[in-house]
Formats: sequence, structure tokens, C-alpha cells
Amino acid sequence: MNFIEMSGKTLRQVVNKDELPEGAFEAAGIEEHTVVRINKQGDIEVRRPDSWDLVGGLIGDFETRVKSSTGLDWV
Repeated sequence: MNFIEMSGKTLRQVVNKDELPEGAFEAAGIEEHTVVRINKQGDIEVRRPDSWDLVGGLIGDFETRVKSSTGLDWV
């Protein structure tokens, strides 16, 4: 499966208001320097010490937003 990794700070710029409920970042433990990744289906995963946790998802034209915000492509 392919992903694009980014920081929690960048993720906040990518996410639209209707994609995650209020307080979702805090509830998932996502801070500015938290490592997160998004797959081609829009699933958001957070890096934990020994695993990745699925915490939500993006909708709509998220691929364009993710690529333009990070300057990265799927790997």
C-alpha cells in the first residue's frame, strides 16, 4: 500500500473542517511533530512507538491537497 507521510502540523493544513470532528486531533494524540501518513484511500494513520493507528479519513479531492501541501508523491 502506498502512503504520503507528514507532520501533524501539515495534516492540520490538509484537513477540511467537515472531515474530522472538533477535538479529533487532540483525541488521537496528534501534535505538531507527530508523524502521520495518509494512504490513497484517504485513511489517516498516526505513528505510535510500535504500530500505526487508524484515526480517521479524508474525503473529496484530498490527493491534490496532500501532494501540494507536502510536495511528495505516493510511496
